[in-house]
Amino acid sequence: MLVKVLHNGNCSKSNAVLEYLDENGVPFEIINIVDDPLSILEIKTVLKKLNQSVFHIIRKTEKLYLENFANSNLSEEEWIKVLSENPSLIQRPILIKGFVAMLGRPIENVKYFIEK
Repeated sequence: MLVKVLHNGNCSKSNAVLEYLDENGVPFEIINIVDDPLSILEIKTVLKKLNQSVFHIIRKTEKLYLENFANSNLSEEEWIKVLSENPSLIQRPILIKGFVAMLGRPIENVKYFIEK
């Protein structure tokens, strides 16, 4: 089954997962979330497949977050809008296989996800 990878080329963990998939012959499609940001609906769909709230995928170590959002008290809907406008704040990589998704770290989780 084709695995979709929500990817940021500047992320070493994201690049490592692509390398792992390639080395293991797993067919995948790269969705570069920086060059082609996710819409609000796409983010909601990913969250449903992750079975998580938006707070699970926010990169809280990102400079943009620390400077602009660390002390904000945004609702889930407001955060989804922020993430659609600032894709660098989305945890990556996120792997999607059919109706399920997972954060692609640690790499051991990726191995389990692919085999399952």
